[in-house]
Amino acid sequence: MTADIAGAKAALAHLDIEEKEVAIKAASRDFFWYSPVLKARLDHVMADFVVRPRNEAEIIEVLKTCYAHNVPVTTRGAGTGNYGQAMPLAGGCVMHLRFMDKVKEIHPGRVITEPGVLLRDLDAACKEHSGQEIRMFSSTWATATIGGFIAGGSGGVGSCTWGSLRDLGNIIRLRVVTMEEEPRILEFTGEELPRVSHAYGTNGIITEIEMPLAPAYDWVEMFVATDDFMDAVRFAEDLANQDGILIKLATVFEAPIAKDYFQRVAPYVEPGTNLIGLMVAPHSMDGFLTFLGRRPEAKLIYRNDDHNWARNPGPVFEYGWNHTTLRALKVDPSITYLQVRYGFPKHKELIEQMRDALSPEVLQHLEVLREGGKVIFAGLTLVKFTTEQRLDEIVKMHEDAGAMIFNPHRYTLEEGGRQTVDDRQLRFKQEADPKGLLNPGKMIAWDEPEFDFKRMYAYAKLQAPE
Repeated sequence: MTADIAGAKAALAHLDIEEKEVAIKAASRDFFWYSPVLKARLDHVMADFVVRPRNEAEIIEVLKTCYAHNVPVTTRGAGTGNYGQAMPLAGGCVMHLRFMDKVKEIHPGRVITEPGVLLRDLDAACKEHSGQEIRMFSSTWATATIGGFIAGGSGGVGSCTWGSLRDLGNIIRLRVVTMEEEPRILEFTGEELPRVSHAYGTNGIITEIEMPLAPAYDWVEMFVATDDFMDAVRFAEDLANQDGILIKLATVFEAPIAKDYFQRVAPYVEPGTNLIGLMVAPHSMDGFLTFLGRRPEAKLIYRNDDHNWARNPGPVFEYGWNHTTLRALKVDPSITYLQVRYGFPKHKELIEQMRDALSPEVLQHLEVLREGGKVIFAGLTLVKFTTEQRLDEIVKMHEDAGAMIFNPHRYTLEEGGRQTVDDRQLRFKQEADPKGLLNPGKMIAWDEPEFDFKRMYAYAKLQAPE
């Protein structure tokens, strides 16, 4: 197929189209540069034009027109993802959903919203309207959209209580538009949700989202310090297992992360301080302080409702999840990261094994989350990058030990995700995107059906420019 870019642009000229090169380049990029590997391969990627639809009807028009002209379409929100999910590998059209930002309905326990609403604004609307809040959000809460979170995220602040986005009940309903000669509008619930959640927009465009809510609280945000790293790990796990204490965050930072990379925290810690970031509901503080009193190895050094620090450190959750990597990168540009699943019941054993083998080249940053009712840890591990070969060796060490890697140095769904073909997403792409024009290049199973997944991380279709 030959893309008729000029024809598509002419047919869509009455919509909000961006043709300035600098703006197109900005809209063609996400946070792929967290990875030096992806930076080398994706830095040159750029769309031919950007269109900003304002409603579902305009989305349908864009998809129908681009289908007729064989123009690839890559959908994006705020572009805060860092796997290259929103990068238009084949050029074409970037469909920016920034104007699809209406919170439509708020009910007890649920909200219906358009995909372009910022997580922060969605949270604020729910709190103001009904005293509720969204269950989980990424650390890029202030700048990320709910649609991007559903299409590219997996969990975040709140996952210590509510699990991951893929867990039953964490998404209620998705409204999706297909890219066919005559686009269809579909409503997905239940077993159908995984077709398009965490699919990078490769097989349908999400135009409406229904999500569950929880009661809103003025969370007490804290930092707790320990001298021993595994004491910090055990503290976080044991707290998350206290059924009567409601938490929204439990993050562990190996020393010297806090001292070296957290500017506003550094004056209050030592190089050897291991740190735990917490969010606890106000009504659970008596239980938390009782729990803390039983742990002489742990010291409370900050709480946001009662502190005497010279400078407010800001939200504690903005030190966790991938904000940890961002803060480290600002100090040391050679830092990158890995995403690791330390599964129950060997999670602590694996963490200690990896730390003993790799620290300080690899520093542990751990997020508590629930999986199948069990407390486990996700590692967003800081890595001192030297070479791509060494990074692959570190990945292999984790996998050989039994820790699953969600590789943030790969741009495909399979290599950056659960390391296998998701037949539900592939089958729906075959049905909903017959020309393969939606975010092309991100699904190996579509582009190379015979690819041998025993050779994981061997897929390298996109090369760095000469």
